[in-house]
Amino acid sequence: MSKNFDVVVIGGGPGGYIAAIRAAQLGLSVAAIDSWQNAKGGSALGGTCTNVGCIPSKALLQSSEHFEMAGHGFAEHGIGVEGLKLDLAQMQKRKDKVVQQNNDGITYLYKKNKITSFLGLAAFVGKAEGGYEVKVTRAGAPDESIVGKHIIVATGSNPRALPGAPFDENLILSNTGALAIGAVPKKLCLVGAGVIGLEMGSVWRRLGSEVTVLEALPAFLGAVDEQVAKEARKAFDKQGLSITLGVKITKVTSGKNEVTVEYDDADGKAQKGTFDRLIVSIGRVPNTDGLNVVAVGLSIDERGFVVVDGDCKTNLENVWAIGDVVRGPMLAHKAEEEGVAVAERIVGQKPHVDFNTVPWVIYTHPEIAWVGQTEQALKASGREYKAGSFPFMANGRARALGDTTGLVKVIADAKTDEILGVHMVGPNVSELIAEAVVAMEFKASAEDIARICHAHPSLSEATKEAALAVDKRTLNF
Repeated sequence: MSKNFDVVVIGGGPGGYIAAIRAAQLGLSVAAIDSWQNAKGGSALGGTCTNVGCIPSKALLQSSEHFEMAGHGFAEHGIGVEGLKLDLAQMQKRKDKVVQQNNDGITYLYKKNKITSFLGLAAFVGKAEGGYEVKVTRAGAPDESIVGKHIIVATGSNPRALPGAPFDENLILSNTGALAIGAVPKKLCLVGAGVIGLEMGSVWRRLGSEVTVLEALPAFLGAVDEQVAKEARKAFDKQGLSITLGVKITKVTSGKNEVTVEYDDADGKAQKGTFDRLIVSIGRVPNTDGLNVVAVGLSIDERGFVVVDGDCKTNLENVWAIGDVVRGPMLAHKAEEEGVAVAERIVGQKPHVDFNTVPWVIYTHPEIAWVGQTEQALKASGREYKAGSFPFMANGRARALGDTTGLVKVIADAKTDEILGVHMVGPNVSELIAEAVVAMEFKASAEDIARICHAHPSLSEATKEAALAVDKRTLNF
């Protein structure tokens, strides 16, 4: 006999679990289905983000940054370190603990909000009285059938493999394997100089790997403002990340304990390298495998995404889809906002999600963060603009931190002064970008930020100074 719910959420990642919580807050009965399991066979809520993405990567980035600082940065502060050694097993243990804490936190939130959790794979069965029937399958347990008046598909995405080089998570690694390496590779290759590639490259370089990054695109971080991307590239080159652009991978061959990568460089010249590990981060593909969408006629486009409108409605009445499995940026916080919005739409509210003010962050050192349009995009569109930037080397707090790499850049409309984009590279810019997001949501002008009193000394003063620079009146540079 089926159990009936107002809302059934398929997927327990940031989009799914947030949608479930918000729906429950609004008084709806909610079932949430997720298949991720921990080592003990219990549920591990949080999806890719919590288990093999955002959270564990930040844990390793933090640990590896401490290690590098102890080895290379503390001396400047008058701190001597003798006998420095790496305990990678303990570092991985700490990462796993952080992941478990997040898993447990979401489980607690489900209980707090009276959400019924199902562990297993979900598949549509068909229409049913009261909505849609969904079957939950789990190895070693009987199938369960539930019916939801509303279905929210939040099944996320999977890493894209290189043609002819499937992931084995031993030599050829996705983000999952990249976070679980048991010994520091002497030579490491990363294919893809995007967020995952740069973050994982940074972790293992700090811990002692010789890191080679191969990128197919001719420009470094092409989606980032060019001025910011150039600053970031200089920093990464100085750190020792070897980044090659315009690469075409031609062959990958796995040996017993090594992997050989053959590729053509930007000039078309054949190159070859042999590495201890290969991490592939060339994008992600929507995860709809096993959903049995044909049973209900759910529309999927040619790239595998669930087709939705601007409100995340699918072609089926009362079936919604959010996050990586639909159009738009594959970002956890974008999925969360869509999850909240869908839950609120179900009860008749009128929320909105503005993709133009979704922030992006790369958690390298220096960090890279941005929101809105880049200067090159504005040039291409023909829109008149004015821009101002301010370097962290002129910021008192950055000097005190000993971390003066980078800058903040503000771009505004030439006539109205409305902020069109804010771009940052430097210390803690993942936090600084929030001010820019708020400003853009409220259609603020550069002058608005320039006139707001910022604490001194603080890194946020660089944002104020960049806003002043739009009008060519910086005070400290």
